[in-house]
Amino acid sequence: MDLQTYIDNARPKLQTVEADLAAFDFSASNQQKYEALSREHQRLSRLLMLWDQFKRAEKERDESQEMLEIEEDPELLEVIRDEIAAQEQTLATADREIKALILPPHPYENRNIIVEIRPAAGGDEASLFAGDLYRMYTRFAEQKGWKTELLECTETDVGGIKDVAFSLQGQEVYRFMNYESGVHRVQRIPSTEAGGRIHTSTVTVAVLPEAEEVDIQVNNEDLRIDVFRSSGPGGQCVNTTDSAVRITHIPTGLSVASQQEKSQHRNREIAMRILRSRLLEQKQAEETAKNAAARRSQVGTGDRSERIRTYNFPQNRISDHRFGISTHDLPNVLAGNLGPLLEEIMTIDLNQRLSQQLK
Repeated sequence: MDLQTYIDNARPKLQTVEADLAAFDFSASNQQKYEALSREHQRLSRLLMLWDQFKRAEKERDESQEMLEIEEDPELLEVIRDEIAAQEQTLATADREIKALILPPHPYENRNIIVEIRPAAGGDEASLFAGDLYRMYTRFAEQKGWKTELLECTETDVGGIKDVAFSLQGQEVYRFMNYESGVHRVQRIPSTEAGGRIHTSTVTVAVLPEAEEVDIQVNNEDLRIDVFRSSGPGGQCVNTTDSAVRITHIPTGLSVASQQEKSQHRNREIAMRILRSRLLEQKQAEETAKNAAARRSQVGTGDRSERIRTYNFPQNRISDHRFGISTHDLPNVLAGNLGPLLEEIMTIDLNQRLSQQLK
């Protein structure tokens, strides 16, 4: 089945769903069925609306390209080229949204997320690059209008980051950011390198859908809670009181510590948020593993060979190894302009998944 055939089949299906909604008998049917019909109606309506927009934009683009071939006035030619560029962007955006509506949604697609960044191989240079990635993501979040909340951060003596956890809240955060999970490799001359040698270091990034209490039931008797004195920057109050909290989930051995806040209560709340999200990710991994011969963990071991992306400073190049994408715009991406790279990744991923869906 091709895309056009799927759209052609969607039109009568929408009419059927509309008829079912109009004739819905609330006294004899349950609310869940009605909500499922409503979601399907919303999905099909938006799918067909976007398809019509796509076809109109495609026609306008073709007309503009015809004008480009016959127009001779330099100023008008520039205007036409700008119009074609805008039309191509509209087509690309609509294409991604159409394919996302056809594919089954991820169960956690509408969740906020918790992002954890940690240095892996490379010592001080890895900690410095962990800080670079943290700044890249927070600036990207600003561009997208997402809310950022710092949950935990431990700095190193050289100004890098030993570990950081933060939440992102907003529209499509999981849809964009789930592509960032994995090992990020950096190749550059560190500021701490006196001999001018290029170092290779790695940083792990984990993107966790934020868990709700209904997702994960945590019994108090399964938790060991320890309090201790905070260390590092934070002022006299932080460093002289037992405000830091470590929570260990005994059945799994997962442990989370939080010392970001001066309040023990607040640190406990943060630690529980992170713990629930890690438990949800673990549960999701176990469910996925049931349908796969083998599954690697989200971030791997941090070994230099287990990378999803390489940031090569001498060549000003970023390479995403999963999708075969390279861009020579490294400083701009690290400044937070991550959108074009993620949109290209998303397009390739959607095309690959859609080809399987429509078979």
